[in-house]
Amino acid sequence: QVQFVESGGGLVQPGGSLRLSCVASGSSFSVYTMGWYRQAPGKQRELVARVSTTGTTTYADSVKGRLTISRNNAKNAVYLQMDSLKPEDTAVYYCNRPTILVGWGQGTQVTVSP
Repeated sequence: QVQFVESGGGLVQPGGSLRLSCVASGSSFSVYTMGWYRQAPGKQRELVARVSTTGTTTYADSVKGRLTISRNNAKNAVYLQMDSLKPEDTAVYYCNRPTILVGWGQGTQVTVSP
């Protein structure tokens, strides 16, 4: 059973940056597309970025140009570089496999506030 452990969140001012990390347990990490999701209070969880097995990336329009997803298969890890953060980026961030969702980790809280 694959498990995800997210880290790197925190409190940051508007315009600031954070780098999130997600480490997956188990094998076969490299054969799956990976994604970062977020869930803001009172809203549904949404997919904001994904990276394919070949490194192709796609982003939600709301984060395009500000968030960058990457992966390191040797470390079973996926990252999310977050720049030019806005208050509306405030949410709990999770990683998972968009093509075959599995159990969710605990997530990491990102709060963007003056």
